[in-house]
Amino acid sequence: MKGLILCAGRGTRLHPFSYSQPKTLLPVANHPVLHSCIRKLCEVGVHDIGIVIHPSQVQIPPLIGDGSQFGASITFIEQKVPLGIAHAVQLAQPFLQDHPFILLLGDNLLMDSLHGLTRAFVKDKPDGVVLLSEVDRPQDYGIAEIKDGRLVGVEEKPKHPKSNLAVVGAYLLTKPIFASIATLKPSARGEYEITDAIQSMIDRGYRISHAMTNGKYTDVGTIERWLEANRWMLASELGDRCQVGSTSVLENCQMTGPVLIGEGCVIKNCKLGPYVSIQDGVRLENCAQIENSIFLENSFLRDISWKVKDSVFGRSSILETEKSADSHGVFIVSDKSSIRIPANRKERL
Repeated sequence: MKGLILCAGRGTRLHPFSYSQPKTLLPVANHPVLHSCIRKLCEVGVHDIGIVIHPSQVQIPPLIGDGSQFGASITFIEQKVPLGIAHAVQLAQPFLQDHPFILLLGDNLLMDSLHGLTRAFVKDKPDGVVLLSEVDRPQDYGIAEIKDGRLVGVEEKPKHPKSNLAVVGAYLLTKPIFASIATLKPSARGEYEITDAIQSMIDRGYRISHAMTNGKYTDVGTIERWLEANRWMLASELGDRCQVGSTSVLENCQMTGPVLIGEGCVIKNCKLGPYVSIQDGVRLENCAQIENSIFLENSFLRDISWKVKDSVFGRSSILETEKSADSHGVFIVSDKSSIRIPANRKERL
């Protein structure tokens, strides 16, 4: 069995941070989302992995390398035009050949393992398995229809959903998927949909099973969902603990876990937590309260006298205030930006 991770999406809803790097490399609990996808595949014994990237995503190959750091073998596949998931799968056919494969979306985080997919495949011997989860707003997802325990239909973001069972972005597929993709026409949004390809398999008489997950999952596709994923990953990995890199220096700080601090950080006179992740080289000075926030590498905050929450600070960004400044708000500070809030000015950023 092989693995396939799709990373070629544009990530427009994560601007400005996805301007400088692919969204699959954005950190959650200080680790790129893509690392989590690779580890999930290795956990179920899938070590031969293809990663579909756009040619502009030059940061991904050197970061992932040949996969040996994960105990995997990595092959990179280019998708020059983002025409959808099914199109990316078709491009990967020379790598996948006739092997069954697990398909993951590179910006998706799953709390549960992929053992549910592999167990259903071994037990039922179907032609494919999709991972499902109950959702509150089914019209926002690809939705599965189940009858007598069998998956009989899938529909992308239906106006009138036939169930509340969403396809959460993890699939186990077999060779017939390629013939189905070859028959597809672009959807209304101009993409070749994997849900249409799976429906074509069903219509051609192939049997698709399903596995359920009750664990948390999210695609890191917006700032809000990025922060949400960071919260539950910190809670999962640390509980209410605080973890500080061995080369970081803290002076006169209070922390309420979970808080994760990388290497080479200098943090003075700050109150941190809960749900704060800080990458390497960050400097924080005289910050009254920071919670539910993400600090990327080498960011710098100084003299912040109000609560900072629900915020993201880009790489090498700077935010500082004059001592008497009176400000408030949510901060989304892009990479290498420098912001100074002057005294006697109220501002929401």
